[in-house]
Amino acid sequence: MGRSSIRRHRILALSLAAAVGTLAFASSPVFATPEDGDGTAAGPAAVQGTAVHDVAAGESYTKFIVEFKETTANATPNGRANAWGKAAKSQGVKVQELRTLATGGTLIEADRALSGQAAEDFMAEIAASGSVDYVEPDARMTVALTPNDPRYGEQWDFTGTNGMRVPGAWDVATGTGVTVAVIDTGITAHPDLDANVLPGYDFVSDATAARDGNGRDANAQDQGDWYAAGECGQSTAGNSSWHGTHVAGTVAAVTGNATGVAGVAPNAKVVPVRVLAKCGGSLSDIADAIIWSAGGTVPGIPANANPATVINMSLGGSGACGSTYQAAINSAVSRGATVVVAAGNSNQNASGFRPANCNSVVSVAASNPSGSLSYYSNYGTTVDLTAPGGDVRVAGGGILSTINTGTSTPGSAGYASYQGTSMAAPHVAGLAALMKSKSSTLTPAQVESTLKQGTRAMPGGCTTGCGTGLSDATKTMGLLGGATPPPSGNLLLNPGFESGAASWTSDHADTFETGTNARTGSGFAGLNGWGQATSYMLDQTFAVPSTVATASLSFYLKVQSDETTSSAAYDTLRVQAVSNGVTTTLATYSNLNESAGYLQKPLDLSAYKGKSVTLRFLGVEDSSLGTYFYVDDTAVTTS
Repeated sequence: MGRSSIRRHRILALSLAAAVGTLAFASSPVFATPEDGDGTAAGPAAVQGTAVHDVAAGESYTKFIVEFKETTANATPNGRANAWGKAAKSQGVKVQELRTLATGGTLIEADRALSGQAAEDFMAEIAASGSVDYVEPDARMTVALTPNDPRYGEQWDFTGTNGMRVPGAWDVATGTGVTVAVIDTGITAHPDLDANVLPGYDFVSDATAARDGNGRDANAQDQGDWYAAGECGQSTAGNSSWHGTHVAGTVAAVTGNATGVAGVAPNAKVVPVRVLAKCGGSLSDIADAIIWSAGGTVPGIPANANPATVINMSLGGSGACGSTYQAAINSAVSRGATVVVAAGNSNQNASGFRPANCNSVVSVAASNPSGSLSYYSNYGTTVDLTAPGGDVRVAGGGILSTINTGTSTPGSAGYASYQGTSMAAPHVAGLAALMKSKSSTLTPAQVESTLKQGTRAMPGGCTTGCGTGLSDATKTMGLLGGATPPPSGNLLLNPGFESGAASWTSDHADTFETGTNARTGSGFAGLNGWGQATSYMLDQTFAVPSTVATASLSFYLKVQSDETTSSAAYDTLRVQAVSNGVTTTLATYSNLNESAGYLQKPLDLSAYKGKSVTLRFLGVEDSSLGTYFYVDDTAVTTS
């Protein structure tokens, strides 16, 4: 295309878009937008600058989590006790300090339960002491499923018309080398799982609920979560769910068994982490488990010898995300773990349920065999994507996986069909494991972005909010280069834009183009070129290994301009690196760099060893005479 046609090219594209207004153009990934500042429906109230998190209607609490300010007075237990002294007296309770959480918070316990206004007043008075940064109840979380014991149907969720299209993904990767932490009820022995299970940990601190008599220990065996009538807020008795075993089977059941099922990532390893027992589990235990699973330090607990790069949490409860949950998730994500969570089974907006409403998680809704949102599934803008969760009201419509047959304590190994967002989440966690097996340097942000780009439209439609659509494992793995490995050592995904916007984000849909202006193949990125004031941003995030000696960026650039000056840079393309909140411009090109063809541009990234980096191309055009920046065949390599 000649210089004089730059503006005509862009204006023609704009005119076509206006003429066919219903045409869907390729767009950059859509991220869930947090509500009320922390991604929740009801955020924390401010009391003298301190976050005080809401109590749930009808819930009572004996334990609370307090984050103390770092002061001399708070350095000792007696000093910290001053923060709750007045509050305890006002509520007529005795309070003791139990332990320090991995998040840095302190767990305290009252000698009787507080609910409603009493719990709110107790926390408000602690906040009013001025000694703490936040205080919240140690809320209880439960599993997110509806069980159905009889086994029927096969794995439509993998191979069915409205399933996740898993077999095609196995042509690319099977999960080898990846560890998935299943934070749940623990696990029971099962021939379809045992070969893929690594040592886990039991974080249930309540020995009575845990049924093991000793609270926290290195045995992640599921002891059963059965309860009698009148317990756990239920009027009728309930059998043990073996929920963690079912979830783990969906993630990584082994293949080759004549009567067994297959996991989404059959060669991945599972670290079972027990946090749920009789009547659910506590926020304080779950927070510690999240951090431990990703390789973080938990006071008094041995280090995890097999840190996970994917964490599945098929659990939840109502309410705001809260400071403790978010701090634990942030810790795991900072260590490179992708956190996949169930959206919840209340047929309500997921923004009111945690951890689905926390930031930096992949929140998964559930679909049924018709390809529609399951009747029980939560929904809304907090949902990132949807995966098969089943519908046991339809013959063969549940999610078949591994369980134990015991009604209370463990019995023998078996199989059953369940339904729930609990079942949907491990499908996506397993897919994330396949992705990490294929491209180990993927960051949690890249995993999330690619998962969402790898969806297809809900076959049965969705009007309430199913995220970017139904997860498609084959399509997702194709975005990582399919069965053909990416260029040797290239840390960038979709480096030549042959898959359009995949793995890249841009603030303009028309950045991603195809045609004869590509250097190789048919895809390229085109920035600006309008002949009016415009700004284009094109990003991809990656991690530079800490063990390398050097890191280099190279890309091919072609510049076409209508500018006539030979001395003034009116239109510019900045190449930037964003890391730890700092943006550094590595090079600047402009209309003065006009070229007849593509020229390779090498830049040094060695300063970013051991860091997560967002590569950014920032094109800025003035109010007249356009400049069109073509970018193709990008690469970040190390030595």
